[in-house]
Amino acid sequence: MTINHYHYLRPEINSLLASDELFAKAEQQPTRYSYAEAMLELGEKNPKVVVLDADVSKSIKTNEFADKFPDRSFNFGIAEQNMMAAAAGMATTGLIPYATTYAVFASMRALDMVRNSIHYPKLNVKIAASHGGITPGPDGVTHQGQEDLSIIRAIANSTIIAPADPATTKLAVWAAAEYDGPVYLSFTRDPVPAIFDLNYPFKIGRAVTVRDGSDASIIANRDLVVQALIAAEHLAAKGLNVRVIDCHTLKPLDADVVLAAAAETGAIVTAENNVFYGGLGSAVAEVLVENNPIPMKRIGVRDTFAESGPYLDLLEKYGLSAKHIAAAVEEVIERK
Repeated sequence: MTINHYHYLRPEINSLLASDELFAKAEQQPTRYSYAEAMLELGEKNPKVVVLDADVSKSIKTNEFADKFPDRSFNFGIAEQNMMAAAAGMATTGLIPYATTYAVFASMRALDMVRNSIHYPKLNVKIAASHGGITPGPDGVTHQGQEDLSIIRAIANSTIIAPADPATTKLAVWAAAEYDGPVYLSFTRDPVPAIFDLNYPFKIGRAVTVRDGSDASIIANRDLVVQALIAAEHLAAKGLNVRVIDCHTLKPLDADVVLAAAAETGAIVTAENNVFYGGLGSAVAEVLVENNPIPMKRIGVRDTFAESGPYLDLLEKYGLSAKHIAAAVEEVIERK
């Protein structure tokens, strides 16, 4: 391993990537909790920020915001449509509402209000969606938001951020407050390793190269960034030097970074804990097919629903683990 391939990683992460002990030894936290922590700090700094909940405040820990700022916290119960409509109304008064629920409910149950009440008038609402992808391993298919990124990406005026770890989650939450317009923030239910720190150069719409490489590129978001890094380390042991890009902002996609990776490495694999259709893989493919078609392969949830089970076991079963990403990289390199 050559440590200087990496950028912005916490010091202990480099050796753990090589040892296959990352999930056993690294500090971990669900990014839904990182969101709740970020909101406490944001609430102190910005009196316009309010939190709306749909009966998930204990699960996501936004009840701590309610305890600290009771006049700026609103629990709508299991009424996500009403919550989204109310968030739109609050935004018209100059408030900055963070509408908090699970991804399946934000992107499907309340989709009418998300589209017509928030995005159509381009109101300054932040949708904080936990339980993205199949990260709600124990909760089963009804709570696994495997389609949310694709659904929200299809809506005009949408901005979508899927941060990789606790630190980048906080940076995304704070950046969203400064952004004027709808933002969809995607968080994990299950713990993910803390791979970055707050020195990470987060900016909405700008992907970040976290590992240098010239043989191929892996472009990943949310919890699969860490799987991409593990895959790159395994490939390095075989003599392959693979770039890893954290594409935390799905929309607007950083096309410049995608095209630079295509030109400089000649092969790309995308990795997302989201359905195979309409998400990160589709977005990257659209850029490449119009500008620089190169060998490419997509990692994502295929045309199936998942099941209940431990998080890492589900990643393995549904083809999202580092092993599958590494195999895809070897395939696209062969096609160069």
